[in-house]
Amino acid sequence: MNATDATDATAATEAAHETAVYTHGHHESVLRSHRWRTAENSAAYLIGALRPGMAVLDVGCGPGTITADLAELVGPQGRVTAVDAAPDVVDQAAAYAKERGLTTIEFATADVHALDFPDDSFDVVHAHQVLQHVGDPVQALREMRRVCRPGGIVAARDADYAAMTWYPATPGLEEWLDLYRRVARANGGEPDAGRRLRAWARAAGFTDVTCTATSWCYATEEEAAWWSSLWADRTTASAYAGIATEGGHATRAQLSAAAEAWHTWGAEPDAWFSVLHGEIICRA
Repeated sequence: MNATDATDATAATEAAHETAVYTHGHHESVLRSHRWRTAENSAAYLIGALRPGMAVLDVGCGPGTITADLAELVGPQGRVTAVDAAPDVVDQAAAYAKERGLTTIEFATADVHALDFPDDSFDVVHAHQVLQHVGDPVQALREMRRVCRPGGIVAARDADYAAMTWYPATPGLEEWLDLYRRVARANGGEPDAGRRLRAWARAAGFTDVTCTATSWCYATEEEAAWWSSLWADRTTASAYAGIATEGGHATRAQLSAAAEAWHTWGAEPDAWFSVLHGEIICRA
């Protein structure tokens, strides 16, 4: 980073702050999904670039399951710093790391728009399902770039809601998807983030960007039951439900109908659901 870039980055960091509202919140139904995530099923595109001894920043660590895997991949010589905007979730991540016997992870609260770390602090800066929820994803990537060492990696993976697809067609699920996307955007986020990652990275100043896409697929009876149940609960009981009703986007009756649509789909013997993700690896 040259002197001009450093000055611009400092000014942007001082002015930046989170303006979006996290659509999901941290209800049990949300964390049920987050705790399922591993480096293998959620960061496979990055694993091949990790080496023992690396310093990694995990932005938006949530309950810490991916974080713990990253620590094992770069440890025991490496270190991982895990940050999230929600202090209670950071505490859960720290407890999980302790259960795993990991001592090479440090935890803190942070706003990705203004990270409290010096320039060039990390070899890898990683964010999973974060950029879709922030107010300024380009500024977030600038900050991730700032704290990444020259030659290091900034990696991000985000779902693309408009590209979600399922079978069989179930009355109510199309309405659920339309409602979710409207609520997420009203909160200041971008639910169709996956397709935008490359554009955001280029706008943030990256010139070396590798793009890939992978998906989650829920197709067994157990997977369909799990996925439908957590989304039904999330639709009526999480922070999303309150935001949807208080913002005038839906009534409680409409949310209940959407939850019932999830249960109906999950009970189908041929139920199949796929979530497309965009992925970027950016060289700092």
